[in-house]
Amino acid sequence: MLRAENYVLTMSWSNPTCGSSETECYLQHTKDVRLNLLITGVILGFLFAIVIPALYRANSNDKQQREYQARVEMFLDDYRSLNPTRYSYADLKRITNQFSDELGQGAYGTVFKGKLTNEIAVAVKLLNNSIGKGEEFINEVGTMARIHHVNVVRLIGFCADGFRRALVYEYLPNDSLQKFISSADSRNHFLGWERLNRVALGIAKGIEYLHQGCDQRILHFDIKPQNILLDKEFNPKITDFGMAKLCSKDKSAISMTTARGTVGYIAPEVFSRNFGNVSYKSDVYSFGMLVLEMVGGRKNVVDDTAENGDQIYFPEWIYNLLEKEEDLRFHIDGEEDAKIAKKLAIVGLWCIQWNPAERPSMKTAVQMLEGEGENLTKPPDPFSSSVPKRTSAGRMPARRLHQELSAISEIE
Repeated sequence: MLRAENYVLTMSWSNPTCGSSETECYLQHTKDVRLNLLITGVILGFLFAIVIPALYRANSNDKQQREYQARVEMFLDDYRSLNPTRYSYADLKRITNQFSDELGQGAYGTVFKGKLTNEIAVAVKLLNNSIGKGEEFINEVGTMARIHHVNVVRLIGFCADGFRRALVYEYLPNDSLQKFISSADSRNHFLGWERLNRVALGIAKGIEYLHQGCDQRILHFDIKPQNILLDKEFNPKITDFGMAKLCSKDKSAISMTTARGTVGYIAPEVFSRNFGNVSYKSDVYSFGMLVLEMVGGRKNVVDDTAENGDQIYFPEWIYNLLEKEEDLRFHIDGEEDAKIAKKLAIVGLWCIQWNPAERPSMKTAVQMLEGEGENLTKPPDPFSSSVPKRTSAGRMPARRLHQELSAISEIE
């Protein structure tokens, strides 16, 4: 304590927290700084390792999307003269009442029911943003804008509003043909043989138009019951042209980089060129499988647990019944029904011959369906050279059933 006249100056020292010396305090401070720098470095490293690449990918994806959108816009400019109506996304929300009535979902998008007016109903297919590079949209609009046929669904318009894309079709109230095949054993859903014949004939005429009625031949590549819609009079209309290809009519074969279609309906040559060239005959094969499903009232492979998990390959089952001149299906009530069923079976079996050259054209298939069927020749066994012999009629091991097609998943 120091005193100076009336003032008192008091000085005191506190005990150091880092030790008893200045050196120890300095070392503790340096250690804390290093620790803070290490933590900061780790955080910054994490940010650079995670956030920066994420931002780069987002920017790259955004750039890709802008390129796809520019491609779609360029396409739409070229096809403006074909006159399908262009709708905004706000228009679609109004037409579908905020997308409130969902009709179904597929790999490429969701379908909603809508109304243009109180009298005119439409189906709006809202495409997924995450699938494809615009090819499905371009294929559908570019193909359907060329088509005007009673057995092909009419494209009313489309939406290409930013990254939102949609297709607007006429609405068909009786759903798809699949509904009446999968529940055909029920009398409530069976269409009757006369109507089945008309449906098959209408589909055949629609495919024939695609192959011969336009400036360029249109190959659908995904003919199946789900892609056949029925109007209020049960007239069939072909839909879903997302996999379609256009080619000149004088080309006997087309090139493809990948298989396209749905397993069970894909022609063998689409999967492997060992079976021949891909051509319009590939649609003929798919049509044949569809017709045989109509005859059998079931999918083309049916589980059979009675014999070691084997499966019945039903086109062969139909061929064997035809050989034995047995009834081909339930609900055959008379001679006329039996004639129609036999005619449809013969047409279907001709169409699924493994050699494309042995399949009829769709024009010939139409003529076969328009006739009475009495003069139709029975086709050769399409399974004799391509399928191993069975131990019992109409059965073969499930593992061999789709040995040629097992590598393809369903593509929609």
